[in-house]
Amino acid sequence: MNVLAFLIILLIYIVLIGILNQRFFHIQPDIALILFSFVLSVILLTVSLCLHLEPVTAFAESLGDFGFEEYLMKGVLCFMLFSGARKVNIRKFRENVRAISLLAFLSTALSSLFYGAVFYGVSVLFHLNMDLMTCILLGCVVSPTDPIAATGILNKIGLSKNVCSVIENESLFNDGVGVTLFIFVRSLVIEGGQASFTGLMFREIAGAVATALIVSFLLFKLMAFTRDPIMYILISLLDVSLVYVICELLGFSGVIASVVCGMYFSWAYDGIERQAAVIDPKDWYRDFWEITENLLNSVMFVMIGMLVLKMRISVHILVLIPAAVLINVLARGFGVTVSSILTGRRHIPGNYNIREYVILMTWSALKGGLSLALALGTAEFLPEDTYIIFLNVTYATIFFTVLVQGLTVKRMYFALEEHKAARMAAGRRTGD
Repeated sequence: MNVLAFLIILLIYIVLIGILNQRFFHIQPDIALILFSFVLSVILLTVSLCLHLEPVTAFAESLGDFGFEEYLMKGVLCFMLFSGARKVNIRKFRENVRAISLLAFLSTALSSLFYGAVFYGVSVLFHLNMDLMTCILLGCVVSPTDPIAATGILNKIGLSKNVCSVIENESLFNDGVGVTLFIFVRSLVIEGGQASFTGLMFREIAGAVATALIVSFLLFKLMAFTRDPIMYILISLLDVSLVYVICELLGFSGVIASVVCGMYFSWAYDGIERQAAVIDPKDWYRDFWEITENLLNSVMFVMIGMLVLKMRISVHILVLIPAAVLINVLARGFGVTVSSILTGRRHIPGNYNIREYVILMTWSALKGGLSLALALGTAEFLPEDTYIIFLNVTYATIFFTVLVQGLTVKRMYFALEEHKAARMAAGRRTGD
């Protein structure tokens, strides 16, 4: 199937699901896309398997074989991260930098290790034939929260700006940490891996930040030489794509670099607000990135749902699904708990106590396309049965966090707000 034909199918999915959802279901749009694209794909798969119609089977296989990993990691991921990062509130980021840093770095690492250790116990108990390091690699795949899911879903359900700021900023940075951890553990899983974690982390992160800042600074200066708003858009596109490619060639984190590019352009663009208001009175620059983000988010969520057409089911699936869901929640809760203790009660945003904060940050941690792309990438070096386990676990984790947690996080958030208000009121009465 060529690219245009695949694009037409994607648009049919997006338009059809969007209209049906608006008319009948009224689910949050991004969640509706992943849910109903999955349902439609399962129907298509069932028809092809039951009726044995060659055209239908060939069509289903061609949809499932369209390279999601290459599309995301080597195509649109940098633009999606740039678009999310350009909306970062720099003031709130500075206010919450301690909490964000500990969540993005320490919590992600601890969650990966915890997940791997517990899943290794499951592997031994149910004879999954996975060693400890491979289980930790699986933890590195599913532990990073997804910035695209965070910005696409959590922003639209009524969370406070302060809470959304912490969740979004953590998600933007811990993807880079997760990819770095994945690369390091992968080198240990593959025979002869000798990577140094400290050296790898420094190179990936420091190199990415330096490259992004230097290139973004130089390219942003070009905006002073043009009075065409379209050139603003083209310069930003050039910046993030060029930085991403340079970082990938040099072995730096293109994920973190894309986030830094977005944050730099956001900060620098605010500095030329008067000039931009004259040159771009209709605000085409911000509108372009907003529309691009929504389009790419929609395509990604539909592609996640459609990947069921390519999915092979492990013989251990009845064990893997509950294990994936339970261990994911426990691992995330463990990482957040340690990070929140080190953050300190005074620095926890939103006036939450540690227990409230842990519940909020655990349940709002949605997983998405990056985890799935990492899981698909393990096909190159893992045995086939282990690769199928990776894919099944990652897919189950994404669906649980997006559908179950995504649909209930608003209710949980307001319940926590009520609990916090009652606790603070009780504290004031005790103080009186």
